[in-house]
Amino acid sequence: MTRLRAAVLGMALVGGAIAAYLTYVHYAHVSPICTSGGCEKVQRSSYAELAGIPVALLGLFAYLAIAATALLEGVFPAAAGVVVAGGGAAFSGYLLWAQLGPIGAICQWCVGNDVVIAVVALLCLVRFYQDHIHP
Repeated sequence: MTRLRAAVLGMALVGGAIAAYLTYVHYAHVSPICTSGGCEKVQRSSYAELAGIPVALLGLFAYLAIAATALLEGVFPAAAGVVVAGGGAAFSGYLLWAQLGPIGAICQWCVGNDVVIAVVALLCLVRFYQDHIHP
């Protein structure tokens, strides 16, 4: 495994851990550990679900898919990583907007996820470029 794929895998596991924790918080109906004071408000908002599915669970599935692409060689897994991570980063941007605007609270776990998915998306783009556009 290349160092770049290992970095994608490692960061996807970090993001997956955040998403798994927030999924647990959702289903256990407990308050998240939070120093920002806004995590519970964000987690209880209407933006925390999409079509009845917790966005944290969607994030967990996305991170697992990205991790799987990092384990595989080839253009298709690299392209799939870009698509999933890029979509995740875009959706995280939307959720950050929701925190700053309509919700009016910041969740440190969500912001941590925003940073992780942005790094993962960048790593996936670099992987695709280095391996398949400019080898």
